[in-house]
Amino acid sequence: MGRRALPKIDPAVDYAEHLLFVEDLSHPFDPQALFDEPRDLELEFGSGKGHFVLNESDKRPDRNYLGNEIARKYARFGAYRLAKHHRTNAKIISGDGLKLFREFMPDACAVGVHVYFPDPWWKERHRRRRVIQPAFVEDMQRVLKPGGLFHFWTDVEQYFEEALEALGNEVGLSAPVMVDEPESTHDMDYRTHFERRMRKNGHDVFRAQFIRQ
Repeated sequence: MGRRALPKIDPAVDYAEHLLFVEDLSHPFDPQALFDEPRDLELEFGSGKGHFVLNESDKRPDRNYLGNEIARKYARFGAYRLAKHHRTNAKIISGDGLKLFREFMPDACAVGVHVYFPDPWWKERHRRRRVIQPAFVEDMQRVLKPGGLFHFWTDVEQYFEEALEALGNEVGLSAPVMVDEPESTHDMDYRTHFERRMRKNGHDVFRAQFIRQ
């Protein structure tokens, strides 16, 4: 199941204010300065086409959303969708998400961190590229406020079990809470495009969340 080609971007829509690049950020970085007003902040690592930040920023206008996507064509498309729908409380940062978390995100700045369907990097020699690695887990906990939530979803059971084991060793996180499959009444109810594709093709999705202690 390869990815479909992206729809064309309407050149009349100016999405420049919704798209940033990791390499252009400077220290100190204040994510709240990107928005019209400070609100509780949620971060998504690997936002793809921006489905999650687009929908959640509409459902929760009382929060700010910052998505990160390394692939520039998807980051541009996600930012375009946010601009097209006039989301003033959501933006996309394109670039290396590990660098973004490690070097720029302030301590205790977010109430939620979301990682949905990261690349499983099947080959043993590529496992070091997985998101759920000690360095990212350390930064994720540092970035979350006490009581903040870390959401992790994948369609790969082996990856899920290995991630739960790794995260379960962290004293700063609660025991994992398994999340039931959410109800969906229409095509926009899915958190990501990938979730929609997995569920419509009958594939399992494994979900857990952790609370920052």
